[in-house]
Amino acid sequence: MIYSIPYMGIHINGKKIAESIVDSLQERVRKLAEHGNPPSLTVILVGDNKASATYVRKKGEAAEQIGIKFVLKKYPADISTEKLLDEIVAIQADGTTSGMIVQLPLSDHIDTNVVLNAIHPSRDVDCLTYENIGRLVMKQSLFLPPTPAAILEIIASQRSDLTGANVTIVGVGALVGKPLAVMLMNERASVTTCNSKTSDIKEKCRSADILVSGVGKAGTIIGDMVKDGAIVVDAGVDFVNGKMVGDVVVEEALQHASAVTPTPGGVGPVTVACLLRNVVIAAENK
Repeated sequence: MIYSIPYMGIHINGKKIAESIVDSLQERVRKLAEHGNPPSLTVILVGDNKASATYVRKKGEAAEQIGIKFVLKKYPADISTEKLLDEIVAIQADGTTSGMIVQLPLSDHIDTNVVLNAIHPSRDVDCLTYENIGRLVMKQSLFLPPTPAAILEIIASQRSDLTGANVTIVGVGALVGKPLAVMLMNERASVTTCNSKTSDIKEKCRSADILVSGVGKAGTIIGDMVKDGAIVVDAGVDFVNGKMVGDVVVEEALQHASAVTPTPGGVGPVTVACLLRNVVIAAENK
């Protein structure tokens, strides 16, 4: 008789981790409101990208559930950089906004870096301004970037100490891979990063105690790339036949890993919770 080999690993419940973070914010939001300083989040959405609109809606729903005021500012896809800058300046001038984000990506004709840096660092709850990125490197930042922060929360749910851990990050984009590498180094982990030109990616992944992927391409991480007992965190998002999936072939990874995040239901909910935490921090330091 042939027996199937049971999976070693477990699915990491991102929704449960997110709920814990959000629950910890409830009392802080209430105290801020009592003192006349209710936290608020303003999101700037340019164009009609359906995925962006979905992400923004989820952020708004999560914010309002715990009493954070949510303001959505929508602009046409053909808005100029100059006009968008004027709008950002005007929004910040009234002094009521605790945190502000510009939903990415922006249209190609817009200078994304200029727009992001128009947000005051004290309101930059996505942690994308040059000042906040610099502070992150120096371990002096008020905020942590939401997705990398979510990844650290997920890892912490499985492993309490990162000192000396071998971590491989596949994908070194500005939103996930680069800031995450810095944050992990700040935790005294040994970090290896991989991009599309990296040789021997499979071997680098197989040496990792913790494997993180943020490429955005289904099938990037398969079973034989995962070290036995590793923690696998999937921060990539792709769509296959209209269904949201991640970078990791989860069923294969579970045969080797101790724990794997699913997509959806893994990094996404925790990212939103970490964003809301930044909004509360911004209001408390206003």
